[in-house]
Formats: sequence, C-alpha cells, structure tokens
Amino acid sequence: MSQIVRPYEPGDRDSLIALEAELFGSDAWSPEVFTLELQHPFSHYLVLEDGPAVVGYGGVRVPVPAAPGDIQTLAIYPDYRRAGWARRILNELVGYATAKGVPELLLEVRADNPAAHALYESVGFREIARRPNYYQPDGVDAIVMRLTLTTPEGDGQ
Repeated sequence: MSQIVRPYEPGDRDSLIALEAELFGSDAWSPEVFTLELQHPFSHYLVLEDGPAVVGYGGVRVPVPAAPGDIQTLAIYPDYRRAGWARRILNELVGYATAKGVPELLLEVRADNPAAHALYESVGFREIARRPNYYQPDGVDAIVMRLTLTTPEGDGQ
C-alpha cells in the first residue's frame, strides 16, 4: 500500500462526500454543503489516498491574514486510524494557516469524541468554550478549541 497526503482535487469530491456520510452519519454535511465548502475560495483541503482510494481528508478555512482560521473537518477511515495520518494532515493544515499569517485556529469537536479531543490537545489546541447541544440530532455538546500560531516572521500572536 502506498498512502500519500496530497492537495484536494475536484475529482475527489464524490469520494469525500461518500466518506463524510459513512464516517459522520447524522452529523455529516449534506453533499450540497460539502461541495460548497470544497469550492470556497478560502478553503484548503488535503486528502489521504491509498492507491486509488481516498481514505481520509481534512480542511481548513483561512479567510484573510491576521484573522482567525478554522479547522473545518478531519476524517480518517477506521482502518487508517492510530497510524499518524490524522496528525499529519492536521499538522499540514496548521502549517498552511501559519504560512498564510493566521494568528490562531479554532475548531469544534464533539464532547463524546475523546480520541479527537486528545489529538487536538497533543498538537496544542486548548479548550476555550462549550456549545451545549451543538451536534444535532444527537444533542451532543461541542468543545471549542483554539491554537495560537506563530507567524512566519516569528512574532508569536
């Protein structure tokens, strides 16, 4: 198997939509919403590919330099978890945002997903708030996390 992380290409859309539905179930973005997200001019997505199959992805939205960015999503097919792929994608997204001059990244993670919460903490994200019943229809709280970035010039924000 030859797994690689590479930039998203428009031909990946259907694979990402299918993986989104399989991995997130009732929390999955609709195909229309996901398509709009992938096409958004401030979005940057990476894909984990194993041969011809897309087995993971992650995305960040970087609106403008000096404004906060947002990790939009991170998803890895179960057979590829605990092998460092989510961390690699996350680190590349953080690097992209840093290079764009973003002072901080925000994200929401389900309160009932301790593995994802631990991954984000291990990269330096810290909990700053909770949004009760954010994930519907399950009524699960969202943990809001923030990572302060160092700009390429080296002046920590």
